[in-house]
Amino acid sequence: MGIKVCKFGGTSMADAAAIKNVAEIIKSDKTRALTVVSAPGKRFGGDEKVTDLLYSAFGNRGDSEAFGAVFAKIRARFDGIIADLGLNYDACSVYSEIESGIKASKRPDYAASRGEYLSALILSKYLGFEFIDAKDIIKFDESGAFDSEKTNGLTEKALKNVKYAVIPGFYGSDINGAIVTFSRGGSDVTGSIIARAARAEIYENWTDVDGFMTADPRIVKNPRLIDFLSYRELRELSYMGASVLHHEAIFPVKKAGIPINVKNTFDMKKAGTMILPFSDLPKSDRVVTGIAGKKGYSVINIEKSLLNNEIGFVRRVLSVLEEHKISFEHMPTGIDTMSIVLSDAEFQRGGEGLINEIIAAVAPDTLTVSGGLSLIAVVGHGMARKIGTAATVCGALSKAGINIKMIDQGSSELNIIAAVDTSDYERAINAIYEEFNA
Repeated sequence: MGIKVCKFGGTSMADAAAIKNVAEIIKSDKTRALTVVSAPGKRFGGDEKVTDLLYSAFGNRGDSEAFGAVFAKIRARFDGIIADLGLNYDACSVYSEIESGIKASKRPDYAASRGEYLSALILSKYLGFEFIDAKDIIKFDESGAFDSEKTNGLTEKALKNVKYAVIPGFYGSDINGAIVTFSRGGSDVTGSIIARAARAEIYENWTDVDGFMTADPRIVKNPRLIDFLSYRELRELSYMGASVLHHEAIFPVKKAGIPINVKNTFDMKKAGTMILPFSDLPKSDRVVTGIAGKKGYSVINIEKSLLNNEIGFVRRVLSVLEEHKISFEHMPTGIDTMSIVLSDAEFQRGGEGLINEIIAAVAPDTLTVSGGLSLIAVVGHGMARKIGTAATVCGALSKAGINIKMIDQGSSELNIIAAVDTSDYERAINAIYEEFNA
């Protein structure tokens, strides 16, 4: 029988009671051999996440009084967990090492990673499992990019003679041994990396919800649980705001064909959502699998007569973005028009210089910028075999009195992206959801 790799999120590790529950889950199945953990999250409304406290400590490292006050909160949080777990463990030397490391750091990565480090250290002692430090196996190259193949080799070697272990999520190290973190939520990625290297039977991602919903429950009342997702559907929904799982967590397990099971730590009997290769999905007549979206976008609208005949036009526009190190989301085009959808953060980074350089590069007849937009993704493999899905999306928004600012559909027919005014965002998601789930 194969092994399972489990990842537990911040809510699952928030306090001693939650950690005891995690331990029971792990011990209830002997194949749950490798566990990846996040830093403790919020215990109640208004509480602070440990990672946020660590970022604050880094920000105050030059002010001894402010730093001391923040770090005292961090120590108290972990000391409370240790005491409530009944562990005979004195973490004073580890705290001192962390304090010194934060004060000596020029970047926040080391500080941000210490919540996961302490979580894994404490859980390993509580379970009596081996502790494997992520910095020794998760590697980033000289440019700061994740080195998947080097990591896989080191991780396979480290796990070779290990039966049970706990590994901190979210971070690794570069070629010089300095700590490097993934983006927030990156413990999901670590779990996926470990699952690939361990050739796991399944990667269980334990969180505080029952699984993926067909829409955000903060927007749509009682949305349906998604029982099965493909890797590609997961990627689209996660990237577009369905925050149950980090959108980059798919890649390591996809290479190895390992399924992901998203489950609820606090209701372990629920089946959760299974994420599988498309070829392994059960047959279904559903058209749309899920709806997700994000706020905060702007569109650069470029118009020029005979644009389609001008060789290199698109390349020159994209070269300007490249010079500013700006990535774009979508680029719908017409015969004489071209639109570039950017997140507001990317657009603001370019500033006025970005617009002026585009004008200089292609001399458009007109160039306008529209802000205050949100993107909504309608995702599902069923759309490829259902005639009129885009018309249904447009019709739902039209009936709700919502104007579509842009619509884009990929050649794979896996998703439709619609841009609407942010003031219409919640109504738009509800309108689309009701149309496909009536």
